[in-house]
Amino acid sequence: MPHLTETAAEPRAGRREWAGLAVLALPTLLVAVDINALFLALPRLSVELGASAVQQLWIIDIYGFMVAGLVITMGGLGDRIGRRRLLLTGAAAFGVASLAAAYATSPAMLIAARTVLGVAGATLMPSTLALITNMFRDARQRGTAIAVWATCQFAGAALGPVVGGLLLEHFWWGSVFLMAVPVIAVLLVGGVLLLPEFRDPDGGRMDLASVALSMLAILPVVWGVKELAASSASAGPGAPLAAIAVGLAFGAAFVRRQLTLDAPLLNLRLFGQRPLTLILTALVLAGIAMAGTGLLVTQYLQSVLGYTPAQSALWFAPMGLGVALGTTLTPALTRRVAPRAAIMGGLTLSAAGAALLTQAEAGLPVVITAITVLALGTGPLFALGTGIVVGSVPPEKAGSAASLAESGNFLGGTLGLALLGTVAAAVYHHALPAHVPDAARETLAGAAAVAGTLAPAQAAELLAASHAAFFNGIVAIGLAGAALFVLAALLTSLLPRANAA
Repeated sequence: MPHLTETAAEPRAGRREWAGLAVLALPTLLVAVDINALFLALPRLSVELGASAVQQLWIIDIYGFMVAGLVITMGGLGDRIGRRRLLLTGAAAFGVASLAAAYATSPAMLIAARTVLGVAGATLMPSTLALITNMFRDARQRGTAIAVWATCQFAGAALGPVVGGLLLEHFWWGSVFLMAVPVIAVLLVGGVLLLPEFRDPDGGRMDLASVALSMLAILPVVWGVKELAASSASAGPGAPLAAIAVGLAFGAAFVRRQLTLDAPLLNLRLFGQRPLTLILTALVLAGIAMAGTGLLVTQYLQSVLGYTPAQSALWFAPMGLGVALGTTLTPALTRRVAPRAAIMGGLTLSAAGAALLTQAEAGLPVVITAITVLALGTGPLFALGTGIVVGSVPPEKAGSAASLAESGNFLGGTLGLALLGTVAAAVYHHALPAHVPDAARETLAGAAAVAGTLAPAQAAELLAASHAAFFNGIVAIGLAGAALFVLAALLTSLLPRANAA
């Protein structure tokens, strides 16, 4: 098996590496398409399988919980046993679990299949990013390769609902899972033929106590944040806050253990490197802003304009495609300007897009323009920032660094839904007149349901008030998003020239 030192003498990648990049793009595209297509399939599969409301939540959430809990573990495991081995093993498991999900005969079977998909999905993203880092040792080539990787990720997120909608028009709900199987087959064959193996010969044994602590730290926090985001104005936050506190306590124990191990699961001393810490923070801030604005825009499309989920997916696609376009253009952009300037300029553009969202009441064209501009500006951060994170560590630690980048993205998205979603809900609640019924004060969908029980004149008055309150929430989120992007731009301005010029 070739080791890292064998590639050091050949810094320029050749045709084999670029062909390998095409193989590595497959799981990135696949996972993004798969997770987003599920939302459209959920109503139909819930009816056919007889899934309860709680089971529906588990069908949706268990995948993300497993990815969040295991991505750090899988990054470290890939460093130890080999990144190609972990990628191909995870891909095979993903294919088998996709088959099981497609032909599930009960909610329990589908939840079990989604659990395995989450475990397998946690292996794919850090493995692909770590392999790209090892295969492309030249900084410019690596930047281009990571830009391609990021483009596939966000293009898949944008196309997932569209592909899912087309499949659901002509086939049964299981087709959204079944489409993964041929892609996995190509990945397995291409991976064996084209991908080299890399691992850290000094990685040491996996510390199972650290694995357990990492999951006990992450999962309660993720659950608590999601519950806070979903809780109504009248629901008490006691259980979610308690879960977050428990997770933070286990997190402190995890940190303490990592600092005492010779071969930690996650080398926390990496955070002593300024570029890595600055970029990870910027990624989290951008993730918060994007998730929060995305949540409000999807609600606007469905609850204000009345579009179906499939129609909303088409109108929302420019956000994912905007990021994809931004990452695609980044390599050409960095031939003219320094990477640090490209990231800062992009984030400033994103701030302008978020600020434009405050004019959402002007109509759909303004909203779509705002999210497209916002997303386009994040392209350099996701393309170059990811490269800076994995480039800040020795090549044999690329898996751990890749898992950090993925954790930052996931944390940002989770916090965005919770924090900005809570802000928007609070603004909506308090902007409504005092006489509005409680059921209409909680959500815009609740207001629409109440309006359906009223006389036409009263219904029109309630809908007008609820829409005005909702637009107040969009204004607040637009301003918050702009502030977060400006803060991220200021942080990236502190990058040392050696790392970002």
